[in-house]
Amino acid sequence: AGVVLFILILMAVFAPLITPAPPNAQLFLTEALAFPSGEHWFGVDNLGRDFYTRIVYGARVSLTIGFAAALFSVLIGIPLGALAGYFGGKADWVIMRIIELFSVVPPLLAAMLLGALTRGGYFTIVLIAALFGWVQVCLLVRAQVKAFREKEFVRAAQALGASPWYIIRRHLIPNSISPIIVGFVLAIPLAMMLEASLSFLGIGVPPPTPTWGQMINEGIDFMFFYWHLAVFPTAALAITVLATTLFGDGLRDALDPTLKGR
Repeated sequence: AGVVLFILILMAVFAPLITPAPPNAQLFLTEALAFPSGEHWFGVDNLGRDFYTRIVYGARVSLTIGFAAALFSVLIGIPLGALAGYFGGKADWVIMRIIELFSVVPPLLAAMLLGALTRGGYFTIVLIAALFGWVQVCLLVRAQVKAFREKEFVRAAQALGASPWYIIRRHLIPNSISPIIVGFVLAIPLAMMLEASLSFLGIGVPPPTPTWGQMINEGIDFMFFYWHLAVFPTAALAITVLATTLFGDGLRDALDPTLKGR
């Protein structure tokens, strides 16, 4: 999974060097709807654009939104999880009630509403994904901080007069880096699926920017005759989400000391 994810990142970064044409260039109108061939690996779409090129550039959109949303999720989840885990009591109760609220709201329905109100776009999708992605990070950090707050090094810091914020910043959060990394990685596929769903519904990243969800939506009208227009973006999305999820699960198994030796 890590190798597949690394290859996808390289493809997104070096897209101009490994594609035969710009993603929106209609250079192959005479070959519109052509099936995959040696010249066009994934065929040509109905507007005369090389489909392999658009798949590769679509990876840029999905990975950019996925990593950006995961970063914002971590920035929200870390402080809230640390506060709930260290202080407990009312702070923990309030944060857990907020988490329960976000847990019962269907992410896709909320994303559809916000996307329709704001007309989509990169920032909107990143914001929506972060609003739901921080919950998992918060729970992971909260559990780790609660496990460490009674340790000897925390007691020693308290005895020396260290403030709670200093202990959280210098001791508890650094010792929670493993669940933070896992939470970051697992937030990426959630954001990618959300972006693909919104783009499929026409309220995600606006065209002509190539996105996999948008290409799946466009390819459905042709799928019974020109299967490649729906199959290739669907496969690209499935492989990317699966690789990212498996990579996150592998990191969790590798970084969790309680799972070692099983």
